[in-house]
Amino acid sequence: MQDYFPGLAGVPAARSSVSFIDGEKGVLEYRGISIEELCEKSSFLETSYLLIFNKLPTKTELERFTADVARHRRIKYRILDLIKCLPEHGHPMDALQAAVAALGMFYPDKNVQAPDVQYLSSVRLIAKLPTIVAAYSRLRHGDEFIPPREDLGLAENFLYMLTGRAPDPMPARVLDICLILHAEHTMNASTFSGLVTASTLADPYTVVASAIGTLTGPLHGGANEAVIDMIREIGSVDRVRPYMEHRIAARQKIMGLGHRIYKVKDPRAHMLQRLAQQLSVHFGPSPFYEIVQEIERVGDELLGAKGIRPNVDFYSGIVYDRLGIEKDCFTSIFAMARAAGWLAHWIEQLKDNKIYRPEQIYEGVHGRPYVPLSQRS
Repeated sequence: MQDYFPGLAGVPAARSSVSFIDGEKGVLEYRGISIEELCEKSSFLETSYLLIFNKLPTKTELERFTADVARHRRIKYRILDLIKCLPEHGHPMDALQAAVAALGMFYPDKNVQAPDVQYLSSVRLIAKLPTIVAAYSRLRHGDEFIPPREDLGLAENFLYMLTGRAPDPMPARVLDICLILHAEHTMNASTFSGLVTASTLADPYTVVASAIGTLTGPLHGGANEAVIDMIREIGSVDRVRPYMEHRIAARQKIMGLGHRIYKVKDPRAHMLQRLAQQLSVHFGPSPFYEIVQEIERVGDELLGAKGIRPNVDFYSGIVYDRLGIEKDCFTSIFAMARAAGWLAHWIEQLKDNKIYRPEQIYEGVHGRPYVPLSQRS
């Protein structure tokens, strides 16, 4: 009898040097550098370069990469037309996947092993995903598309494309740190999906589109949206304990608590909590923050012994909400950031590529006769 591992749990699917997690100690590293140090000292674009090219860029390399990303922010007018044709009530993730899949038709170089193709494809995807997300966010409400600006940083430009106003430096820096925190997280479902696609030597736009499709599933992306729904359902601090006790008794999941790998508080949740606190000082207190603090306190009391503690989604939704971003766009921002990690794994996969072809355990019958249509009841 062959061993069977549902969901490939515990089965190594690749060798990688992109990122590392110690779930018992709450450690997350990108290319060996702690996530805390990157959030303090780096930027999303510098972190993206580190992930994709396995080195911190020199000053000249970072200036070139930053300028190239700024120059490639614009999207083809036919991509914009495609976005305009999508249903206004659709989910932004579906619009993002459709637009990214179409990008490859405009940049059809199939020599994915070539370093210049890998560099330019990475630049285009990191540059254009924020433009696509912002474009759909505005167009679905009947608002005019705001073209990107090359003189703004990536996070600043994204917030500008959403609102038409250049944001204060502090909220823009908060968003930039959020992008760092979401940029990579080892062999999760969307990364594995992208690797399977990459192993066929598909172009990088198809690779990223397949990863986006996987991230749309509620068991992977979207949990930060559900946290906001949960907070609104609870409504006040005094209703937190009865809500949680009821869900625990009914064996129902409490959104934002628990992680498949971390047995302590997710290190990204620590950072996002600090960002939420900074935004509360900048914009004024948030009723959401008081409720989520109580959820963490009660959760630690009732579930902490089981290693169920806040994950990355627990505070990220509150941060995005305070930045004025619509709830159903949260996962799209996750995808904007995670593109850096997907691309890093794509390039790593190509260095020693072998197409994924796992086995299955057949449980069907044998020797089944074909019954003519006239004899079927």
